Amino acid sequence: MTAPYVVPGATHVYSGKVRDLYDLPNGNLLMVASDRISAYDHALDPPIPDKGEILTRMSLWWFDQLSDVAPHHVVSTDVPDVVAGRGIEVERLEMIQVECIARGYLTGSGLIDYRDTGVVSGIALPDGLTDGSRLPEPIFTPSTKAAYGGHDEPISYAQVAEQVGDALASRLRDLTLAVYARGEAIAREKGIIVADTKIEIGVRPDGTLLLADELLTPDSSRFWPADQWEPGHAQPSYDKQFVRNWLTSPESGWDRASDTPPPRLPDDIVEKTRARYLEAYETLTGERF
Repeated sequence: MTAPYVVPGATHVYSGKVRDLYDLPNGNLLMVASDRISAYDHALDPPIPDKGEILTRMSLWWFDQLSDVAPHHVVSTDVPDVVAGRGIEVERLEMIQVECIARGYLTGSGLIDYRDTGVVSGIALPDGLTDGSRLPEPIFTPSTKAAYGGHDEPISYAQVAEQVGDALASRLRDLTLAVYARGEAIAREKGIIVADTKIEIGVRPDGTLLLADELLTPDSSRFWPADQWEPGHAQPSYDKQFVRNWLTSPESGWDRASDTPPPRLPDDIVEKTRARYLEAYETLTGERF
């Protein structure tokens, strides 16, 4: 994993799969998005050039688009030069220890569970759905929040309520679905389907819920070209599913079930991944990177 940046006046306190956190003298946090990429709970090499800055710009754009749905944790983008473009000053919050996920389409781990049981996160779905099917309505499909290197496990709404209480669980579900509904509608107008998304939610001391970390990026969501959507098979994507597909292909030679770490990403996979992230950003925002 690439080392965190050395930031003048800030103290490094934590590194996740992609982001590094620093304490600031004023009590806030500095959050820096690196170019690291992970898949199947492994950090991969090499990093994807410009990925951290693309994710940061996209999240800032989405925070602005959804400001009437929920407040966010961003205080300032005025940060030291060494992390300019990829660093933001944010509020210090108590983070909810649940992965809040909304799905509007059936794919990924949800598809696996559906094929086995007809149920996803405790929610029974209609018969006859296939890979890429649009669901009758978006569903809240939370999971555990594993430590770095661990594996998130699906949980039901009832399990969330048991963990955080009925009142907060209801607020988390409603906010997650509201964020997805607005984000999906905006992206669809731009020609992108948001199949699902994971959001991070923090709490102020007064109980206010804030959107935190990243929002509706190719790292936290599945983005599909709307004009190529065709249920019945895996969809073309703008997100890191492209990397996952290569890792599980015969070309990579990696056995996911083994204890062997994933192989190094080839140059062409790195370049194509960067191009997909960049296309997603420019398609959504209408801005040149």
